[in-house]
Amino acid sequence: MALLLDLFSYVSIILHGLTITAQAATLGGIFFLLLLARPLGPLLGAAGPGIARMAARTAGWAALCLVASAAINLALQCAVLVATVEISLVRALSAAFALAGAVKIAAAALLAVLLLRRGATPQASILIALGVIVLAAATLTTHAAARLEARAPLLAISALHQIGAAIWIGGLPCFLRALTRIDNGSAWRIIGARFSRMAMAGVAVIVVSGVLMSLNYIGSWQGFYGTAYGVMVGAKIAMLLMLLGLGASNFFVVERLRGNTATSINRLRRFTEVEIGIGLTIFFAAASLTSVAPAIDVGPQQVTWAEIAERNTPRWPSLASPAHDMLAIPALQAKLDAEAKRNAETGHAAHMPAFVPGAGELPPRNAADIAWSEYNHHWSGIFLVVIGLLAVVERAGLRVARHWPLVFLGLAGFLLLRSDPEVWPLGQIGFWESLRDVEVLQHHAAALLVAVFAVFEWRVRADGLGNSRAALVFPIVSALGGALLLTHSHAIANLKDQLLIELSHTPLAIAGIATGWARWLELRLDPPGNRIAGWIWPPCLLLVGLILLDYREA
Repeated sequence: MALLLDLFSYVSIILHGLTITAQAATLGGIFFLLLLARPLGPLLGAAGPGIARMAARTAGWAALCLVASAAINLALQCAVLVATVEISLVRALSAAFALAGAVKIAAAALLAVLLLRRGATPQASILIALGVIVLAAATLTTHAAARLEARAPLLAISALHQIGAAIWIGGLPCFLRALTRIDNGSAWRIIGARFSRMAMAGVAVIVVSGVLMSLNYIGSWQGFYGTAYGVMVGAKIAMLLMLLGLGASNFFVVERLRGNTATSINRLRRFTEVEIGIGLTIFFAAASLTSVAPAIDVGPQQVTWAEIAERNTPRWPSLASPAHDMLAIPALQAKLDAEAKRNAETGHAAHMPAFVPGAGELPPRNAADIAWSEYNHHWSGIFLVVIGLLAVVERAGLRVARHWPLVFLGLAGFLLLRSDPEVWPLGQIGFWESLRDVEVLQHHAAALLVAVFAVFEWRVRADGLGNSRAALVFPIVSALGGALLLTHSHAIANLKDQLLIELSHTPLAIAGIATGWARWLELRLDPPGNRIAGWIWPPCLLLVGLILLDYREA
C-alpha cells in the first residue's frame, strides 16, 4: 500500500489527463455533430451523411475512453482513501467526488451506446442532456467545488472553461477527419468556415473564463510567478498562444478558399494535426494543475522575485562531480552498515537500508546531492548544445553533421548512469526495486525515450528515410518528452526549492514541445513551409541546452 501511495500522485495526474482528453473529445464530437455535421449535411452532398456518422463514432469512442479512464481513476482514489483514512469501501464510494465520478461514468456509458449504435440517429436533446450531466459531474471535482467563497460563480466559470476547450480543441479530431472525407474546395470552405466560427467562440470562452479563474485562484503577480499553480498557468498560456497562431493561419487558408476553391488545404490539415498535439499537452498540464493548491492558498510559501532572480543569475556551469560516497543516501548507508557490523558481534544486528523506494518517504538530501544534480544537468546541457549546433550546421548544408543523433546515445547512457546515484548501477538499490520510486521511473523512461529517438533519427538521416514513418519518431518523442516534463515533479521537501527547480523545467518543456511539432511540420508541410519549420527546431534544441547549462538547485 505504501507503493500505491507513492505512485498515486503521479499516476492520478496521468489518469486525470486521459480523462480530461476523453471528455473534451466526447463533448467536442457532440458539438461538431450538432453544430456542423447535421446542419451542413445537405450542403456537403454525398459526403454529408458520412461526416455525421464519423462525428458520432468519434464522440462515441471518446466516451468509451472516458468511461475507462474515469473508472480506473475513481477506483484508484477510493483505494487510497480506504488505505489512508481507514474507512470502508462503501463509505468511500459515498463521498462527493465518488458520486460525481460514478454519475459521469454512467452518463458517458449511455453516450457511447447511443453514438455507436449502427443505423441509430440519437436525438439532439438526449445528447445535450447527457453531455450536460458529464460536464456537471466533472465540474464538481474541480478546484471550484472545494472553495468556501464564491463557489457557485466559480463552478459556472469552470464549466464554461471546459465547454470552450471542448468546442475548439475537442472538436479538432472530427474537423481533421472531415477534411479527409471530401475532395472539393467548396465543401472544404463550408466546413472550414463553420468550424472557424465555432473555434473562435471556444477561444473567447476559454480566454474570458481563464482570466476570471486566474483572478480568483492566483490573485496577484507574485502568485503567478511564485507558485507552482501560477507557473503551470503560464505554461498553459504559452501553449494557448501557439494554438492561436496555428488557428489564425488556418483561418486565412479558409478565407482563401472563399476566393479560390482550388487552394491547397495541406497546411490546414498539418496545422490541425499540431493543434491536436498541443491541445493534448494542455489537457495534461490542466491535470497537473489540479494536483497543486491554488496560488492564493499558498501564502508565505510563495517564491519572491528576488529569490527567482538570485537563483537564475547566470554563473559558470559545474563540471566537477562530488564523490559518490559523499551523497546523503550512500553516506547514511555506510553508517548503518558500520553500525550493523558492530552489532553483529553481539547477535542483535539487522541490515537497515538507508532508503526504500516506494515506501512513501522522501529521500534524504545534502549539499553533495545538490552538486551532483547540478553537474548532471550541466553536462546534459553540453550534450544538447553540441547536438543543437550540429543540427544547425547540418541544416545549413554540411552533410557530415547528419550523424548528430548519435550524440543522444551518449546522453541516454549518461542519464541512466547518473540520474539516480542511489540505485543500480552506482548504488545498492537494484534496478527493478528502484522502479517503485516514481522519480526514478520517470528518469529511466526519459533515458529510454532519448535512446529510441537517437537510433531512429540517425537511421533517418544516415539512410535517407526522411519520408518514412521512422522520421516521425523524432517529433513524437520530443513532444511527448516535453509533455511528460510538465507532469514531472521532484522529491524535495522544501516547497520553495521544488518550485525554483520547476521554474527552469517549464521553459525546457515548452522548448521541447516546440522542437517536436516544428519537426513534424518540416516533415508534413509542402515548400516553403517545411523549410521554415526546419529552421525552427534546431535553435529550440540549442535553447534547451543553454537552459540546462544555467540550471541550479541552490
